[in-house]
Amino acid sequence: MFSHILFVQLVFCNSSVLQDSGSPFNIFASVSNMSVDWVGYGYATLIASGGVVGYVKAGSVPSLAAGLLFGGLAGFGAYQTSNDPQNIWVSLATSGAMTGIMGKRFYGSRKFMPAGLMAGASLLMLGKLGLTLLQKPVES
Repeated sequence: MFSHILFVQLVFCNSSVLQDSGSPFNIFASVSNMSVDWVGYGYATLIASGGVVGYVKAGSVPSLAAGLLFGGLAGFGAYQTSNDPQNIWVSLATSGAMTGIMGKRFYGSRKFMPAGLMAGASLLMLGKLGLTLLQKPVES
């Protein structure tokens, strides 16, 4: 059921689908211009779930707190990017901080899980956001 709703939302949130005002689907026109930052929301989920898993497996309260804090910040950044694709500063700061913190932990421990995975995902997110900065704004 959820996957069907998600598929419908993905189809109708594409801004190129509903440009014709005579479309029979014009009831979805209010959401047609919004592009959702799915990568950002996935990154936020990865961070928050990493904190929860760290708490469940090792009983680490700092892991839970940091995971929920940074996951919440990344989710807020993805929300801001979804509303305005040029507003990436919260996401950029969050992924930059996570790259530094988890990269240092990975360098010290040489263990891929969890520090290497989080550092790699944060570095990829940082690269995605950097490319967004280099793009020219689209005139509407």
